[in-house]
Amino acid sequence: MSAVQTLDISPVGRVEGDLDVRVDITDGVVTNAWTSAELFRGFEIILRDKDPQAGLVVTPRACGICGASHLTCAAWALDTAWATEVPRNAILARNLGQIAESLQSQPRYFYGLYAIDMTNKKYRNSKFYEEACKRFAPFTGTSYELGVTISGKPVEIYALLGGQWPHSSYMVPGGVMCAPTLTDITRSRSILEYFKTTWLEPAWLGCSLERYEQIKTYDDFMAWLDESPAHANSDLGFYWRMGLDIGLDKYGGGVGKYISWGYLPHEDKYQKPTIDGRNAALIMKGGVYDGKTDTHVLMDQKYARENVMHAWYDEGDNDTHPFDRTTRAVSKNTPDFNGKYSWSTAVSHVDSGRLEAGPFARQMVAGGQHGEAWQHYDGLILDMYKKMGGPSLHLRQIARMHETIKLYRQAERCLAEFRLNDPWYIKPKERDGRGWGATEAIRGALCHWIEVKDGKIKNYQIIAPTTWNVGPRDGQNIRGPIEEALVGTPIADPTDPVEVGHVARSFDSCLVCTVHAHDGKTGKELARFRTA
Repeated sequence: MSAVQTLDISPVGRVEGDLDVRVDITDGVVTNAWTSAELFRGFEIILRDKDPQAGLVVTPRACGICGASHLTCAAWALDTAWATEVPRNAILARNLGQIAESLQSQPRYFYGLYAIDMTNKKYRNSKFYEEACKRFAPFTGTSYELGVTISGKPVEIYALLGGQWPHSSYMVPGGVMCAPTLTDITRSRSILEYFKTTWLEPAWLGCSLERYEQIKTYDDFMAWLDESPAHANSDLGFYWRMGLDIGLDKYGGGVGKYISWGYLPHEDKYQKPTIDGRNAALIMKGGVYDGKTDTHVLMDQKYARENVMHAWYDEGDNDTHPFDRTTRAVSKNTPDFNGKYSWSTAVSHVDSGRLEAGPFARQMVAGGQHGEAWQHYDGLILDMYKKMGGPSLHLRQIARMHETIKLYRQAERCLAEFRLNDPWYIKPKERDGRGWGATEAIRGALCHWIEVKDGKIKNYQIIAPTTWNVGPRDGQNIRGPIEEALVGTPIADPTDPVEVGHVARSFDSCLVCTVHAHDGKTGKELARFRTA
C-alpha cells in the first residue's frame, strides 16, 4: 500500500483573512483536502442591535478589495426591507461604482496574485518559461508592472462617486449621496479610455474590443488565436498557450456546479425593489448551472443554507437558512479535521448541494437560455467547458479575464445613461421588516440578509463568495468547492507544492506565499509547514 503524505500549508494566503490548506498526497496526487479559514471577523455579531444603517458603514470594511460590493448588498437589503424607491440615476451610480472596483481587480489579481506562479522553477522546461519570466516575474515583469499599475485607474471613477476608495458609504437606502457633474462624467470616460488603450486592448487582448467581441464559441477563439501574432502573443493568448503546455487544463475542476446571484439591476426595472422581483430586473442574470446534467435554473435566496458541523460555531448541525441563523462562535478553535476546523460555514443550495461561486460560475450561468429574453447571454465559456471536457483551473482563469470586456462595456453604458438633472435620492420611510441584498463581487456570489425589529438590527447575515468556495465539509461530510478542486491535483515536488497554490488562487482565494519544510532523514531544511 502506498504511503500517504500529509502537508499542512499555513497560510496559503489571504481569503478575507488567512487560508490554511491540508492535503493528503498518495503517489504524487492529492487524494484528500481540507480548507480552513483561520480568521474570525464577526461582522454579524458586531451589527446586532445597531442602527439599521450601520451596515452601510461597517460591511464595506469586511474586505479592502470589494467594499463596493458589500455596500451594494447593504443598501439593497435595506431598500427591500423598507420598501424604498430608488431613482434610475442612483441605480446607475451604484452599478458604476461596483464595476469600477471589479475592473481594478482584474489585472491586479491576474498579475499580482496568479500569474507569478507561471515563473515557478517547475516549468523551466516549458518552451514558454523564459517569456513567462519576462512578463510575469513579480516587480520586474513587463506585464506585471503594467497590470499592477493600471489597476489603480478604474477606482478613480469610484472616488468621483464616493469621495474615496475603498470603504466609501455613498450608497444609501433610497439612492446615493452623490450627484456627478458633466465634468465628472467626462473625466470618468477619459479614465475608462486610458484603461482600454493602455492595457486592455494592447496588452491583454492584442486587438480591439470590437474584434474580441466577435468571438462567440471555442472554435471562434481558436481561429482568433491563429489570426494574428498580436493575438497569440497578447497576455491572454500567451497565457492560454502556456497554460495548456504545462497542463493547467488537466486538474482543479471542482464540484462541477455553479451559482451566480446575477448583478447590475436595470435602472428602469428595479426602482421599487423587492426580493421576489430582483431576478427579472438584472442585466447580468443569476442562476445555477449543473454541469453534470447540463441544466440551468434561476437562483432564489430561499434555497441558501448554511451548515456548521465542521465550523467553529455552536448552532447545531442542521442546515439553516440565514434568516433563521443566529451566529454563535465557539471560543475553542483548535483544528480537528474529523470535527470542526474552519471559521467558514459550509454553504449549499437546498436542492443542488455545494456550488462554486466566482467569475467562472457567472460565465457558466451566462451561457444559459433561462431568465428574461432581454437579459445578457454569453455562451463562450460554457462552449469551451463542453469542448474541453469539463472544468479546470485554466478555464476558471480564462473566464475571469474574459469577463473584463463585459464589465468595461457596462461601465460605458452607465456613463451614457445618466440624466444629470434627474433625482439621485428619494428619502425612505424607516420601518421594521426583513430585507435581502445581493450582487456579484469580483470573487463571486455575495449577499446580505437583514432583519430590523424595534428600529434596530435583530439579525444580520453575510454569505460571501469565499464562504461558498472555501467552506469546510457540510453536514453530510461533502467537501467544499476548493477542497474538491484540490483532489486529483498532481504534486511534482512536495517540498514546493505550487500546484496547490494554482488551484486555491484560481478561486481568487489567497496571496502568493513562501513555504518551507525539512527532510526528516537528513535534517536539511527544504520547506517549512505548520503542522497540526
